[in-house]
Amino acid sequence: GSFGMAEDTAALVNEAARQSAASKETPGEGFGEAVGRLLSQEAPPHLNRALTHECFRLKIPYTLHVALGTDIVHQHPSASGAAIGEASLRDFRIFAASVSRLGDGGVVLNFGSAVLMPEVFLKALAVARNLGFSVTHFTTANFDMIQHYRPTVNVVQRPVLPGGKGYAITGHHEIMIPLLAAESF
Repeated sequence: GSFGMAEDTAALVNEAARQSAASKETPGEGFGEAVGRLLSQEAPPHLNRALTHECFRLKIPYTLHVALGTDIVHQHPSASGAAIGEASLRDFRIFAASVSRLGDGGVVLNFGSAVLMPEVFLKALAVARNLGFSVTHFTTANFDMIQHYRPTVNVVQRPVLPGGKGYAITGHHEIMIPLLAAESF
């Protein structure tokens, strides 16, 4: 298709939003989880390289946080703002629940998101702390080619003020991410 009108991507992502939004269970299937499940059912080539699929397979939360109008699937006729919004809100709640368990040794890594994810993380942290969870003494790191204001403040500095450590790691993703992966084994 033409830019933004690739049928397979839009159909899968927008259907995942609809299915997640329709889930009435609490907290129900998240948006990211629905993408992973549908991708697994479709079984495209190189499925094992898809992070959404691997998280679904391993039952690790993978959340999607949408700013409507920012993705090519939003301009597709199958997009439903109501479904995308509900599914993204469901994922925010799943993410906030994960953030509530970060205290005493958790790790948060932000890769290349200069605006959206640092804001989502800070709001999820505020929700967790406002609900009484002791979310301190954890580690954060921002990986990017250029350090920006929001990730520096909202990921590296502000969240760990009550206790913890934040790192800003500058470099090209194609070098830094494989180095991080190699170090973790």
